[in-house]
Amino acid sequence: MPSDEWDSIALNYTSGTTGLPKGVVYHHRGSYLMSLGTVTALSMPMHPTYMWIVPMFHCNGWGNPYTLTALAGTSICMRYVSAKNMFDAIADHKVTHFGGAPIVLNFLAQATAEEKREINHTVNVVTAGAPPPAATLEAVQKMGLKVNHVYGLTETYGHVSICAWQEEWNELSAEEQAQLKSRQGVNFPMMESLAVLNPETMQPVENNGEEIGEIMIRGNCVMKGYLKNKEETDKSMAQGWFHSGDLAVMYPNGYIQIKDRSKDIIISGGENISSVEIENTLYKHPSVLFAAVVAQPDEKWGETPCAFIELKDTNDSVSDKDIINFCKDTLAGFKCPKKVIFTELPKTSTGKILKYELRKMTNQ
Repeated sequence: MPSDEWDSIALNYTSGTTGLPKGVVYHHRGSYLMSLGTVTALSMPMHPTYMWIVPMFHCNGWGNPYTLTALAGTSICMRYVSAKNMFDAIADHKVTHFGGAPIVLNFLAQATAEEKREINHTVNVVTAGAPPPAATLEAVQKMGLKVNHVYGLTETYGHVSICAWQEEWNELSAEEQAQLKSRQGVNFPMMESLAVLNPETMQPVENNGEEIGEIMIRGNCVMKGYLKNKEETDKSMAQGWFHSGDLAVMYPNGYIQIKDRSKDIIISGGENISSVEIENTLYKHPSVLFAAVVAQPDEKWGETPCAFIELKDTNDSVSDKDIINFCKDTLAGFKCPKKVIFTELPKTSTGKILKYELRKMTNQ
């Protein structure tokens, strides 16, 4: 046994989607409470059958190796993540739970008839990361998958808040439900607090769904610090909160919605533009498989949105003008991409899109 619950238990590296990965040091207390907090927050029963999509090296598999041990669960390990393999595993092994980034849900949503299998039991899905596009959530919900959207980071052992579903929301349309699922609002029980604060004043933002602040977190499941990096540790833990770098709004009901990473917000002519809002629109286009939006330098406006699109069919004749005009149907003109690049998007091993690689391409 450890001599102290504050002793280090694991070293996990951040995904590095916005820069170089940092070594995050976990302690025994955090990992123990993370595993049991997940059981409580997600109402997980004994003997679940869990399909591994999230690698165990990523946030210690969101803490789920410990959770499955506590619940005497069965692990279904995949050698290769694909739509067919996931449908086969769910059908053949009666998978009850799995987790994954929104890109994994998109694999299932875009699966061909040959890849799909009929699902005759309840499958509880946890997705985390950038807000899943409403179109993707709606598609997998129609398949019968019960999706919970959670929020967290490597520095918080994985998920620390959840979109707790309200009974009256069942009466809403599928699209409205999908939009609500992309909001989180209830802390996991092992966390002291999760708030949206103005990073300059450290005061809470207005609960109006409009004022943007930074998500800040404190509690038992915050890391010890970054390995051999005191400067970054002190910066991220300033004023008694862990500074996530994620920008969000708070709604009157206390639920938060992520708008962007602080490094990903686009400032064009003095206006803040959420790349996530543009990406959600792009995902509604029938030709788009994956989409990402970053800022590109602009002499007049400072920055403008640049969209990177990975098509479902590489032979698709859709043009950049088609994409831009599609965005103009629902977005304000200044939010629409000024440039569209069709390419395969670079991704991490956990399926997150590497935006810093895309930024390099805007300067070429």
